[in-house]
Amino acid sequence: MQIKEIKATILPGLKIKRVAAYARVSSDKDAALHSVSAQISYYNELITNHPGWDFAGIYADEGITGTKDARPEFQRLLEDCRAGKIDMVITKSITRFARNTVTLLSTIRELKSLSVDVYFEKENMHSLSGTGELMLTLLAMYAEEESRSASENQKWRIQKMFEEGKTNNGRMLGYYLKDGQLTIIPEEAELVKRIFRDYLSGMGRLAIAKKLNQDGIKTIWGNQWREGNIYRTLRNEKYTGDMLLQKTYIKDFRTKKGVINKGERRRYFVENSHEAIIDKDTFARVQAEIERRQKRMKLPEKAEKTQFSGLITCASCGKHFRRRVANAATKYAKPAWICSTFVTTGKSACNMKQIPESILITKTKAALSLESLDNINLKDYLDTIICDRAQITYVFKDGKTKTLPWESLSRKYSWSAEMKEQARAKTNERRKHISESS
Repeated sequence: MQIKEIKATILPGLKIKRVAAYARVSSDKDAALHSVSAQISYYNELITNHPGWDFAGIYADEGITGTKDARPEFQRLLEDCRAGKIDMVITKSITRFARNTVTLLSTIRELKSLSVDVYFEKENMHSLSGTGELMLTLLAMYAEEESRSASENQKWRIQKMFEEGKTNNGRMLGYYLKDGQLTIIPEEAELVKRIFRDYLSGMGRLAIAKKLNQDGIKTIWGNQWREGNIYRTLRNEKYTGDMLLQKTYIKDFRTKKGVINKGERRRYFVENSHEAIIDKDTFARVQAEIERRQKRMKLPEKAEKTQFSGLITCASCGKHFRRRVANAATKYAKPAWICSTFVTTGKSACNMKQIPESILITKTKAALSLESLDNINLKDYLDTIICDRAQITYVFKDGKTKTLPWESLSRKYSWSAEMKEQARAKTNERRKHISESS
């Protein structure tokens, strides 16, 4: 008996359907990554060998939970659907697509309005079918409840650890977790001691971060040091051998975002739980010094958002500019914009000058031919503002550019009439005092 394969042919007039696949694993472990690789191979073969289907791509997110909306490949899939590049999406199951009922239904409804079908293999269901949305609602509610249950089980496990005086933080500068115990890493412990020592010697947090970066020392995550890293190190009681547990908690199982525990959850203080790196007297002196410096320096509660926020980039290193205010909370406050690389690392990494906000406003009004920037959203006009040491380049939404020169005013020109008069009065008073003394 002879068997001959007859290849499938596309019937005349049959519309070619552009089909894509979405795959996701919520863990970045090797087994999970192998799983997503297997899914990609499977979908590649399934779509390319199916008559009437045109391969439109495979979108795969690795190590990201389905309760989160910020999945890069998922978002790229939606963008391509909106652009009319896809007719149908295949995915393994509802839980692979999304565990959040709201996200699932809003996405399915949007794709339905675009005439994009979603086929769930496990449930054998098409979203464009008559009973699709009802079944999806019920199944998604079940999937979300399953995710909630898993989250509650995880919370219970962590709570039991806290009650037993154990931490769930397995890695921090100076320690690693071994058999449930924080164990010192000698070379990192020396770095912790250096940070505490430098702070007590009078160095600021930003100065310490800059010095570490200049010395080529990275954080344990391989990043450059920032002021916030130094602050968290100086405030961490674990370096004294004690532990305060449950300083943060997960408020919503969907977002998985941690929030500071201000009394909403129980906290646990464990004394002498592990070997100390910093003695308690040194730690107490650092805390007192932090409080002293904060009282001396009035800090803004939150960085002020302006129409320039997120728009200005450095021509030298490409980083965004930050807004800083000299003499903040006084009538002599002078806001300026400066490269974030210069702020965190110093001029060795970027020697860009800061630009006074008054000059930036003047130049921007000239670039846009406007008399005022009040009630103006600059992002409606501009893609970016590239700042160099002597010129500013405005990149407009239509791709056109305009470059204007700028230079800092000397100090004497930046003084107001009132400031000059006060300085003059102080000088006269000083001269009078010297004359009377002689």
